[in-house]
Amino acid sequence: MKQFWDERYGQSEYAYGEQPNNFFRQQLEMIRPGKLLMPAEGEGRNAVYAATLGWDVFAFDQSVEGQKKAKKLAQLKGVEINYIVNELQDLPYAPTSFDAMGLIYAHFPAAKKSEYNKALSFFLKPGGVLIFEAFSKRNLAYRAKNEKVGGPSELDMLFSKEELLNDFANFDISYIQEEEVELSEGLYHNGTGVVMRLVGRKKQDKR
Repeated sequence: MKQFWDERYGQSEYAYGEQPNNFFRQQLEMIRPGKLLMPAEGEGRNAVYAATLGWDVFAFDQSVEGQKKAKKLAQLKGVEINYIVNELQDLPYAPTSFDAMGLIYAHFPAAKKSEYNKALSFFLKPGGVLIFEAFSKRNLAYRAKNEKVGGPSELDMLFSKEELLNDFANFDISYIQEEEVELSEGLYHNGTGVVMRLVGRKKQDKR
């Protein structure tokens, strides 16, 4: 997959545009800035936007080309982000050290996606906010009609409400919906699709 993403992000245009995801933007603007984690952040559109709001942003991805584009975008916007190229199992972050996390189209391998979601949750402080958007399992039918809407073609890489409630069982969920949306994000998210959206706060540790 690393080669796939390096090739996609190696193009001169931004694969998913330079503007933040709409749902992420709306939700982030309601939270007081702090320390933010952006996993699988690609070319940095969401991380860079968060930095313009005053967030201390930490991002990672497996793609060197994605990192290059993110740094270029940050420079263009006059902000700084902490972006490393790394795999999840080798991350240098301390547990419970982030105030918020954005999982925006972070589609991990089917056999690992629940494990990764749960592992990433450990980096959030109790009370920390999770903002999530990714393609629903129902998106496959929409993708069959219009490949330009994007998203994985493998059903098990997509999400259902039940899976998310299981993955984030240690969160107080304030919003979870499957929604039909009109996407206009760069080269690869265009048209009508179906996404899962979730907002939650990590539960306080029970002592």
